[in-house]
Amino acid sequence: MTDVQHKILIADSDEAAAELTAFYLTQAMYETKITNRASQVTAESCTFRPDLILMESVFPDTEKFQVLLDLRRQSDVPVILLSNNFEVADRIHGLDLGADDYLAKPYDARELLARIRAVLRRCQPSEPVQTQPLQSGDYVEYPDLVVNLTNYSVLYQGQNVDMPPKELELLYFLASSPNRVFSREQLLDRLWGFDYMGDTRTVDVHIKRLREKFPPSKYWEIKTVWGIGYKFEEKK
Repeated sequence: MTDVQHKILIADSDEAAAELTAFYLTQAMYETKITNRASQVTAESCTFRPDLILMESVFPDTEKFQVLLDLRRQSDVPVILLSNNFEVADRIHGLDLGADDYLAKPYDARELLARIRAVLRRCQPSEPVQTQPLQSGDYVEYPDLVVNLTNYSVLYQGQNVDMPPKELELLYFLASSPNRVFSREQLLDRLWGFDYMGDTRTVDVHIKRLREKFPPSKYWEIKTVWGIGYKFEEKK
C-alpha cells in the first residue's frame, strides 16, 4: 500500500447500514462511495475505481452472488461480502466465485476495519521500503542516540534505556530512514507482519511510548504527519 487514501465502494441495499459503514470508514481516513442498487455496482467499479468493494452477497430481486459474478467478468477489485446469514456453504461458494473475504452482519467496526486492512495488504502489497532488514549487526547512531539490534540495546544521552523489542524495532526502523514518512499500515506490515489483524492504533500506542521515553531533542524528533503517519525527523 502507498500513502494515498484508499477508496472503498459500499454496495448495500440497506441505506442506513451503508451510511453507518461509510461513517466508520471516513473516520478511518478512507474515501467512500455508496450504491444501493445491484445494477450500479459494476458501473461504479469502473468510474469510481475503488481499491476495495464492500458488497452484500444477495441484493433484492437478484440471484445469490449474481452481482459478484457480474463484477468478476470484468474486474478483479478485492471484494468483502456482507450478509445477515452466512452459512458455511455460502462462504465457500462466495470465495470460490472470487470474493476475498466475508463478514457477517451486524459487524463490529473494529473487525470491519481489520478485515479491510488485511485484504488490502494481501491484494496491494506495500512498496518495498529501502532500508536494510532487521538483522544482527544493524545499528543507527545520532549524537545522543544509538539503537543497536545486535544486542537489542538503546543508549540515550549516555544512559541505557530498557525497551520492549517491538518498541526498539520501531525506533530503529524510523531512525534508519530519517525524514521519510511511513503510514501506519506500512509500519504494521513491516514490523508486525502482513497477516497482523490488529488495529492501526497499535502503532499509535507504540509511538506514544517512544515519545515518553525520547522527547524531542535538538538533533531529532519523532513527528506526526497528519493524515499519513509518522517520521523520524533529523534536525539540521
